[in-house]
Amino acid sequence: MFAVYASEPNPEDPLASLTVGERPAEDPPPGWVSVQVRAASLNMHDIWTLRGVGIKSEQFPMILGCDGAGVLDDGTEVVLHSVIGDPDWRGDETLDPKRTLLTEKHQGTFADRVIVPARNAVPKPAELSFVEGAAMGTAWLTAYRMLFVKSGLRPGQTMLVQGASGGVATALVQLGRAAGMRVWVTGRTEAKRELAAGLGAHATFEPGARLPERVDAVFETVGKDTWSHSLKSLKPGGIVVVCGATSGPDAVAELQRVFFLQLRIAGSTMGSRDELADLLEFVRLSGIRPQIGTELPMTEADRGFRTMLDGETQGKVVFTR
Repeated sequence: MFAVYASEPNPEDPLASLTVGERPAEDPPPGWVSVQVRAASLNMHDIWTLRGVGIKSEQFPMILGCDGAGVLDDGTEVVLHSVIGDPDWRGDETLDPKRTLLTEKHQGTFADRVIVPARNAVPKPAELSFVEGAAMGTAWLTAYRMLFVKSGLRPGQTMLVQGASGGVATALVQLGRAAGMRVWVTGRTEAKRELAAGLGAHATFEPGARLPERVDAVFETVGKDTWSHSLKSLKPGGIVVVCGATSGPDAVAELQRVFFLQLRIAGSTMGSRDELADLLEFVRLSGIRPQIGTELPMTEADRGFRTMLDGETQGKVVFTR
């Protein structure tokens, strides 16, 4: 079958390992289903896979793609949940020490078909297109968990999103606005700040700018470059919710500020299957839709990967079949 895959790990030049070609199709084992992929979205996780991070060398070649939307053999339209836990685990699968993601142990969604556990195929609302559904499983689910499960924010409070244009950041802007938060955003360029404003941000700022007042929560995906600003932007008792560190993980802790102002720091990774179902219903009811920055056929996947690697995304990059 057709697939976009990583042929081998390549830490120095990840796109050199990006391959478009044919891979064997897998038959689903008991309890799993086969999904005909209609659309699949790109995540930074796919860049890390190309670099060989979080995946053993013997797992290559590996079909890329954590997220997707498609059709079961019986015609049911589904959105895919990419967190695959131990069948014996009970509770939040993101806390399962044996959990894995598509593309870490199991082949991913950038292909004609993908196999997943039956519970990981979540019914897609008819109101969402396959392209929109393909953006939900990682970026939007991560944002949903950060905002509604981890932050403790209430409507009317103020949130700051660091880094305006990535998939998680654009989702946070739209979800926060729809939930009644006051949404502030930082962005490196005027174009990125304009994008955030168009998605519903109440105010936008240059990175590191002094804010009009301190905020109740900061949402971090950037890491080293914005960490100090995030802590300085919080009210006493405020919270910073962290799901990534695209600029590097070695941020200065500033522990004196943390304990003196009683700041809270919460890590957040992906989300559960039930949270994905709730997210899909929230999106359906609210009418918000993901910002699709680039839509390409899978045969032109290299263009989408280059956009992400160069930091030029304007929302989600989605590939279609």
